[in-house]
Amino acid sequence: MKDELSKSIKTPGAVLMGLGSILGTGLFVSIAIATQIAGNGIIIAIVVAGILATFNGLSSAQLAAAYPYSGGTYEYGNRILGSYWGFSAGWMFLIAKSASAATAVLGCVGYLYYLFGIEVSGGIFIATAFFILIIITALVSKGIKRSNTANKLIVSLTLFGLITLVFFGFYEAGIPVKPIKASFIDFSTDSILYGAALMFVAYTGYGRIATLSEEVVNPAKTIPKAIIVSMILVGIIYLSVSLTAIHVMGADAFGETADGEIAPLMIVAQTLAIPGLGTLISIAAITAMLGVLLNLILGLSRVILAMARRRDMPKFLSKIHSQSKSPVASVWVTGLIIAALVLTGDISFTWTFSAFTVLIYYAITNLSAFMLDVEKRLYSRWIPFLGLSGCLFLAFWIEPGIWILGLILLLVGIGWHTISLKYQKATQNAEENE
Repeated sequence: MKDELSKSIKTPGAVLMGLGSILGTGLFVSIAIATQIAGNGIIIAIVVAGILATFNGLSSAQLAAAYPYSGGTYEYGNRILGSYWGFSAGWMFLIAKSASAATAVLGCVGYLYYLFGIEVSGGIFIATAFFILIIITALVSKGIKRSNTANKLIVSLTLFGLITLVFFGFYEAGIPVKPIKASFIDFSTDSILYGAALMFVAYTGYGRIATLSEEVVNPAKTIPKAIIVSMILVGIIYLSVSLTAIHVMGADAFGETADGEIAPLMIVAQTLAIPGLGTLISIAAITAMLGVLLNLILGLSRVILAMARRRDMPKFLSKIHSQSKSPVASVWVTGLIIAALVLTGDISFTWTFSAFTVLIYYAITNLSAFMLDVEKRLYSRWIPFLGLSGCLFLAFWIEPGIWILGLILLLVGIGWHTISLKYQKATQNAEENE
């Protein structure tokens, strides 16, 4: 069919797609941002965020298995809860993940310039981010097969760099017993919950598997399996890397790197003073965040595609290229949205803003899973109930300025949807009267 996407992703590719979406900004940048807030309690924050993300992952898995169509919770919300819920989910996803993508490209540029020891002005920094964004957007517009191949190479290099860092961290500093003990003694409940809200975003790349479900082979089996495997691997990696960083530098010193050159793990590697390790980590960070950017553009463009199919976005965005089988117009519009957020140049703002909006998105995900018909349900209703409660609870531990802005944008989106529905109805009535 002309407007159908190509099914080419199997379980290994789906797992790597999830890892490629998760292992990037969350590891190489946001752990330091969250540590600055949570201190030694970051270890507990990572565990709390991981548990909540697991509930969300399972909810996403059963929804994607029941409704294997592009669009993620935008599609599920429309089918299960109604158009306003579905639109709100899609709107929040676009805002959240565009902010995450902007964080990824800004972090990538930070590591790139830090690697070569170059200091640049804000204008050159943002111009470099635009250049990288254009290249990755062009790659994604060529189709899912080419994007999937690039993702496999990126994830392989990222994993190699992270494993090397953890190995030398344990080799030089020993088993991280001290930071584990400190996480249960020197902490603040408020800061842990805030840190968990920020770290939750770092887990949510598994949603990319769900948003690409129309391109997955046998989605009913592949998607749940891929999400669960991805979550287990990511939890182990996050804990290992964060323990290594805190054990080598201390929580306060590591948190302070978030205010510096946007290259926290490279600073950890330099502290270890292993020849070549800093360079390896920087290369792994750069490729990892390119992978995150690639996967975010893939996921965002598919949500825009789904919204265009329902006329919540301009109709031309629903077109699929006949040769690449890619929604080319949606991909380039995604790139433009990300570019607008890159203009802020503030990596802490983009990540924190992403945290609130993505928690609202997954609250709707869990509500959709909770309301799923019994015959389509894979897991107990307690899973989405706990996921929903956790998302709403953590969302408002973020600083008020962020969540107030997020709620304002949500209201703007709902207003747009109301106008769109009225226009569609008027158009339909006009056609019937002709």
